[in-house]
Amino acid sequence: MSSIFAEVLTFHQENGPEVRLRVYGDEFYARYEDLDGYTVVYDPDQGLYCYALLIRGEFVSSGVDISQTPPLGARRHFKEGEEVRNYKFENRFAKMNPPAVSYKPNLNFRTFGPEKGLMEGRRVSEGEIKGLTVLVQFQDQKSTVTPEDVDAMLNGRNYHDNGNFCSAREYFQLMSSGKLDYTNVVVGPVTLSRKLQYYTQNLLVKEALDLAVKGGVDLKQFDSRGDGVVDAMSFLYAGQTQYLGELWPHNYFIDLQYADMRTYFYMLSSMGRSKEDLSIGTFCHESGHMLCRWPDLYDYGNRDGDFEKSAGLGYYCLMSAGNHNDNGRTPSPVCAYLRNLVGWCDRVVRLNTPGQYQTDHGDYGTVMIYETGKINEYFLVENRSQVDLDASIPSSGLAVYHCDTLGSNEWQGGTPSRHYQCGLLQADGSLDLETNRSMGDEKDLFGRVEGTALSHATRPASNLWDGSDSGLMISNILSPGKVVTFAAGQALMDHVVKETSSPGVAIPDNNAQGLSDVIQISLEGKVAKLKVRVDISHSNIANLRVELLSPGGKRAILHNRTGLGKKNLKKTYDSKSSAALTAFIGQSLKGNWTLKIKDLVGRDVGKLNTWSLEVAY
Repeated sequence: MSSIFAEVLTFHQENGPEVRLRVYGDEFYARYEDLDGYTVVYDPDQGLYCYALLIRGEFVSSGVDISQTPPLGARRHFKEGEEVRNYKFENRFAKMNPPAVSYKPNLNFRTFGPEKGLMEGRRVSEGEIKGLTVLVQFQDQKSTVTPEDVDAMLNGRNYHDNGNFCSAREYFQLMSSGKLDYTNVVVGPVTLSRKLQYYTQNLLVKEALDLAVKGGVDLKQFDSRGDGVVDAMSFLYAGQTQYLGELWPHNYFIDLQYADMRTYFYMLSSMGRSKEDLSIGTFCHESGHMLCRWPDLYDYGNRDGDFEKSAGLGYYCLMSAGNHNDNGRTPSPVCAYLRNLVGWCDRVVRLNTPGQYQTDHGDYGTVMIYETGKINEYFLVENRSQVDLDASIPSSGLAVYHCDTLGSNEWQGGTPSRHYQCGLLQADGSLDLETNRSMGDEKDLFGRVEGTALSHATRPASNLWDGSDSGLMISNILSPGKVVTFAAGQALMDHVVKETSSPGVAIPDNNAQGLSDVIQISLEGKVAKLKVRVDISHSNIANLRVELLSPGGKRAILHNRTGLGKKNLKKTYDSKSSAALTAFIGQSLKGNWTLKIKDLVGRDVGKLNTWSLEVAY
């Protein structure tokens, strides 16, 4: 699938010039606006895009084409009603999967596939797979792209034409570490019987395949298993990509019979007007569904009930919006989560044992996993520095994914029962991808971090979806590059130091300098958790300001002139519940820890009896 978020694209009109429209949606459901924000629909009777009216929650054509003044009743940013959108979505989504042959629970899950995270259907993700690619042209739309041009883009060695990073074959070989060798036989172009606009509402696949078979194509050569099923079919049509109806790039199921061969999955996209339009991104994305049964890692804006989209993994995965990177010429890699689901990662590095780890960029055959004790929920880590296929992603550094094969990337809410299947823990603690504020930004990945980058107490946190501590801690990340090293493992808190000071000294009254008392710790380590206990005698604790300073100069205010009229301050402060103390997590343990107490009002006097530190490191 290929999701579009407010991009301005060019559309064909049968009886008028091409028009520029803003698009929101995917092949299951989409809406269109002119550049002034008015909702429009294509009117087949007029052969033109016309302003939309909203009748009983459904778009209808006003009959006034968009070159004219908007009619009475037209509005900017119209949206169809929930029931109408649901109906249209379900009708098109039903084409995506083959008919169920036996009962399986959750058959209709969308971004979550029932096959342990994958979508249902015949998978051909390993071995030598030969696909059929049919080039298609219309009565009114031709292309100067040749079969040789497409053959090079799909099958070429050391292919870099038109700025593409590699050929489609090379892309899948790289992602699979050589496990999948996907080649294509390119035929055509075949010329269909109607004009382009007809095929926005009428699927071209059968007509195009009939012409290819009539022209001598033997479908048996595309059956790697010898079971009478065509492994893969692709249809590339002439002209620019039409993000409309049946011409929207997609991967669906179709059941056609040709002698003793039958079809199964196919993908459809465009080949452009000329060789300069050729790019591998969308072809690889749709082929990822067709061959590997990968789900889309973005929100269709339907199942979760809010009808608002989220970006999922945005530009960071081929199966989200990453197929569009560099205009499709340098698509994002397939994220570690999906590569692992299809068995492409032979080397497994488990991060549960505390230690130093190294992740090499482009090592697509390795998966670095932190296991949580739940078979369906875990964390993955990989190097996504801005080189090679990652040259066009928005951020650079260490990526950490929170994965749950029982989730769905339509569930952006992040609740224990409804949450992402694979979500990127954005290093800045934002939820920009979940809220669709962006497809990614420069702060999403972890760059160089001294001390703790991720734990139960950081933002983002490494907690499980039920809110409990997973135990994962990542720290001391080196700068992005071909190799990134970091410390990781389970935060078991094996080491705890406890120190106490009992000075029993008076606190200077009405004195901004106050009293300072030091606890010195000689042990090496990084702070993981911290408790501070204070015992102060005072006749009015609202006069007091109490601060803790770390050896590195970090400061936390424990008490700041609250508790008017109350006597004595005897309290324990814990980094689990005190936001102020989280500033010390990841800081060096060794050195002088200083408690500063200031009595900022005259007359009432007090004394520091004792205070203590308990630090897990």
